Amino acid sequence: MPELPEVEALRVFLDDHLVGKEIARVLPLAISVLKTYDPPLTALEGERVTSVARHGKFLDIGAGGLHLCTHLARAGWLRWKDSFPAAPPRPGKGPLALRLVTTDGEGFDLTEMGTKKSLSVHLVRDPMEVPRIASLGPDPLANAFDRDTFAALLAGARRQIKGALRDQSLIAGIGNAYSDEILHVAKMSPFKRTADLTEDDVTRLYTALRTTLKDAVDRSSGVEAGKLKAEKKTGMRVHGRTGEACPVCGDTILEVSFSDSSLQYCPTCQTGGKPLADRRLSKFLK
Repeated sequence: MPELPEVEALRVFLDDHLVGKEIARVLPLAISVLKTYDPPLTALEGERVTSVARHGKFLDIGAGGLHLCTHLARAGWLRWKDSFPAAPPRPGKGPLALRLVTTDGEGFDLTEMGTKKSLSVHLVRDPMEVPRIASLGPDPLANAFDRDTFAALLAGARRQIKGALRDQSLIAGIGNAYSDEILHVAKMSPFKRTADLTEDDVTRLYTALRTTLKDAVDRSSGVEAGKLKAEKKTGMRVHGRTGEACPVCGDTILEVSFSDSSLQYCPTCQTGGKPLADRRLSKFLK
């Protein structure tokens, strides 16, 4: 799933390539993708793109006083193209979800792999009309997001720290991958309760959060949109690396599986050498 660093890199890319261009057409190609109908997508035709913003994991393309807000969900992506075939694609065929073309012939496709279609597009007059944007917590890379702000958020979230970091209403933009990375840098168990965090824990976690996200944004800076997924994977220390050696201590990276996701961690760095319980695996060991 694209998270804050990748979406921020896409924002910068589109700011360079799309702002100032006139929109020729926007074609929805999957029934499930468009979540709003007023105003219609045709209202963007002939309008010039004036801004590209990010709200958590949402991209926000501004044109003609309207906002095309996109959430790429788990398997979505944005693919920039310098030109398109003359004939429009057939709706419902393949991973194509939406196409935006400028009068210069450039633009992008939104694609989504797999059978579970969660990619969403909203065309609104104000981004706050999108419920999931309106409910977002603060951006962790904003200048105002300091250590005391972070501490206050955690004080009101009585749960495991992994879940707190992923809660978009608490902190915007962090998902499964970067929460694993942040906790590894902070040398903290994903199952640690927020109520049990000491002042030193909060400071260490805040520093890990800021440095991990900033480093990921820096790595993504200047990378072509089509190569961002590969860049994200190469920058991961523990996430998606089950069975590999921890780059810090050399211990084997372990995994805990859930019904629709999994987390990865280093037992030496994060849990005092103790493996975390994995219920999906343990039922086979009885």
